[in-house]
Amino acid sequence: MIDNHDETGTFVLKRTSKFFPRRSWRSWLIGRPLPTADAPHQTIGKAVGLAVFASDALSSTAYATQEILMVLAIAGSGAFGYAFPISMAIVLLLVIITLSYQQTIHAYPGGGGAYIVARDNLGELPAQTAGAALLTDYILTVAVSVSSGVAQLTSAYPEWFRYRVPIAVGMVLLVMLVNLRGVRESGITFAIPTYFFLVMMVFTTGYGMLRFFMGTLGSVENPPSLEVEHIVGAITPFIILHAFSSGTTALTGVEAISDGITAFKEPRSKNAAITLLWMSAILGTLFLGITFLAGQVHAIPSEAETVISQFSRTVLGGRSFLYLATITSTTVILMMAANTSFADFPRLGALHAGDGFLPRQLTYRGSRLVYSYGIVTLAVIASMLIILFKASVTALIPLYAIGVFLSFTLSQAGMSRRWRKIGRLQPEEEVQERGSILRYETGWQLKMLINGFGAFCTFIVVLVFAVTKFQDGAWIIVILIPVMVYIFFTIHHHYKKLANSLSLENYGSPPRIERCRVILPISGVHRGSLAALRYARTLSNDITAVHVSTDLEESEKVRQRWEKWGEGVRLVILESPYRLMLEPLLAYIEEVASHNQQDEILTIVVPQFVPRQRLHNLLHTQTAFLLRQALLFKPGIVITDVPYQVE
Repeated sequence: MIDNHDETGTFVLKRTSKFFPRRSWRSWLIGRPLPTADAPHQTIGKAVGLAVFASDALSSTAYATQEILMVLAIAGSGAFGYAFPISMAIVLLLVIITLSYQQTIHAYPGGGGAYIVARDNLGELPAQTAGAALLTDYILTVAVSVSSGVAQLTSAYPEWFRYRVPIAVGMVLLVMLVNLRGVRESGITFAIPTYFFLVMMVFTTGYGMLRFFMGTLGSVENPPSLEVEHIVGAITPFIILHAFSSGTTALTGVEAISDGITAFKEPRSKNAAITLLWMSAILGTLFLGITFLAGQVHAIPSEAETVISQFSRTVLGGRSFLYLATITSTTVILMMAANTSFADFPRLGALHAGDGFLPRQLTYRGSRLVYSYGIVTLAVIASMLIILFKASVTALIPLYAIGVFLSFTLSQAGMSRRWRKIGRLQPEEEVQERGSILRYETGWQLKMLINGFGAFCTFIVVLVFAVTKFQDGAWIIVILIPVMVYIFFTIHHHYKKLANSLSLENYGSPPRIERCRVILPISGVHRGSLAALRYARTLSNDITAVHVSTDLEESEKVRQRWEKWGEGVRLVILESPYRLMLEPLLAYIEEVASHNQQDEILTIVVPQFVPRQRLHNLLHTQTAFLLRQALLFKPGIVITDVPYQVE
């Protein structure tokens, strides 16, 4: 214990609680609680960071090629040859975005990505738009990646197809549970499956390229039928752009590392930047390789069997052990992609909540030093989407990616403006902003150009995505993001209004309470009501007991017993001809409260007996609870419960 005085001379006592949380089923499920001091030790290195934050982007190689082919199928199987050039354009866009986010990581080592960049450089409205876009994308990442993982599983085991929705929801809950155990534990848990996927996919793709050059690759045996209702028979610019927008889902997750920099060990920015380069190089290589080989084996996009499944069984010679290992690793990495969202969604939600745009509860860390409320919220919403869309990747994809590319655009536009502000500084000048420190840097013009070009490219993708996928479901996101932004500002307005109401600025001396009147509602005269009466006497001498009469005989008994035990306190009996209990009492309290003076307060002392077994509460009317809820919003009234424990 430390005894000291603050600057005002007030005596202050500080002590550290020695209470340790008891072991419970939660301890068994998510691990023992961690003290706050352990937070710096819950960080991760580059190798684990790649598994935690890059699994979303890497897993997209499992479905991005299929989505390109699914759109090109509208023009007939002859249009599949355009898939590889489209994938090359997407990889070029990946390079631009990676260079842009490299600068963001070094400029904002505190993390936050697009939200913080837009907030500091573009203002609150763009920041909330970027945040809404990213939060939406993280939710859809969980729904899409898990649904895609289940699709891989049902490709290998078709008899499981009918159970795809409960399997997908079960996967989401499993990932949620692992993340509730903490960042470091979830990272270590998921690192092995992630690297298993990389080994299997690199091997399968490399072996496929070897067979291609040797001329032994061949084509898919017994391919699924082409699932297209109307084939237009000709490739059009709209179809090309539509396929391009579908393929850009491969780039979702690139921003995840910049959002979660604080999870890395020191030096954070350096470790995060290196991890981003690793991720982009692996992603680009695998995406090009899979798309090229899918075209060579003449894979057919289908819900019944994924392109990855067709490509793998062709390269590996049927449904062999290696094929099953590849499909298993793909299923697992798609589940890991959901883990990326579980790592970033709670952090971004906490930033929004800290700025007052989301409920404050999202800033609270759970027993394992993670944002538990954010993790659970993400799992619930993503599960609802999976159920609503029946775990169909094709149905979910139109909702996907537009949000993340909107956040890309705002982030890079914000960085471009940041470099412009830096260019106006003097060489020794520093400016402290909320998320970073501005210092003059040489070569700011080139950096501004890189970010500006990145913003332009991603904005074009947003427009292409919105136009080509508007009727497929993208209109939902186009409407949802403004609605979310409106909700954010509504929450923010509430918190600002509350802060103003609670502010001590210009408050002066608080008004003194000169008189307190007490109303004591009683249903009968017993030990509980007498305990409440004894407490009421410590507050005031002006006490009125009130009994609502629905039975004349019972009321007479109450009157007689009160005359004996009521210690001379006046009793008001309210006749209730319609046998209402709460309404007459509330009317009487409001009547008394209406005559309150400015320096007077009305206290309602509510007797409440508490059974030893909580289940026994169901056997009682809970009048005290109902009264408390009814009076809670009445100004000038204080409600005090006096519990009486019943043996």
